[in-house]
Amino acid sequence: MTLARTLPLPPGYRLRDVLAFHGRDAEGTAETAGPDSLRKGVILAGVPVVLAASFAPSAATCTAQADGAISPALERRIDEAFHSILGLRIDPAPFCAFVAGDPLLGALVQRQPGLRIVQSASVFEALTWAIIGQQINLPFAIALRRTFILLAGRQHSSGLWCYPEAPDAARIAVDELTARKFSRAKAETLHRFASLVAGGELDLEPGPDNPLERISQRLLAIKGIGPWTVNYGLLRGYGYADCSLHGDVAIRAALQRLLGEDSKPDILRTEQILQQYQPHRTMAAAHLWASLAPPDDSA
Repeated sequence: MTLARTLPLPPGYRLRDVLAFHGRDAEGTAETAGPDSLRKGVILAGVPVVLAASFAPSAATCTAQADGAISPALERRIDEAFHSILGLRIDPAPFCAFVAGDPLLGALVQRQPGLRIVQSASVFEALTWAIIGQQINLPFAIALRRTFILLAGRQHSSGLWCYPEAPDAARIAVDELTARKFSRAKAETLHRFASLVAGGELDLEPGPDNPLERISQRLLAIKGIGPWTVNYGLLRGYGYADCSLHGDVAIRAALQRLLGEDSKPDILRTEQILQQYQPHRTMAAAHLWASLAPPDDSA
């Protein structure tokens, strides 16, 4: 079945950022990005779905091709996923106004107008990607992610692979991951996390009885998941506006460059610096990350 949507795009929408984020896997296992289009495979509510978007200056034409019936619950998940992968959840304007005269970030933000947070299609994808990417370089993390998709995901009828959900990932044995270059600690954390979600012991759906604070506490209680992973999951999965990425090496490197110092600020000092940008620390992190990109890639 197919679902179609047209989503308006804000003035100054930075399409290049969106395509770059989703096009990091050069093999195009679960995502393909063209000059003005995007396709992404993901399992939502148990159904393999390909999310496709073609971009015009002021709108994105979005279609979802599902290998199954589109229930109201799946339709809601599809709409949420489109807003996430197109970076439409967090409005950057309040942060830009907040730092307009800031001595540290003010000029940087002016040089990067329209920057947005591009998210994963689901919270589960964001958190598993955070686990996979812990303490390894990006090319290796992308290779491991590809392996994870091929092991746990399912292939859509179009041929594109779909990022797995928790029940799919929980079925993959730790030894299957370690045989494919995952460290045992990383493999065990992935399996542990997926099993808790699949078994219903860890509810990732926020609500009145399950606020993000409670979800974060539950995540921190899982062996192998620390504050960086939780904050990255809040950022890429939930679009939470006030994530503190003070443990992120790239954030510290960006601050070192901005401060003109000989070494990176330590984690405690980085946390103190970022605190002054509450409740907009997510956008602060986005601008710090983007500041490390070559000029041609950050325009």
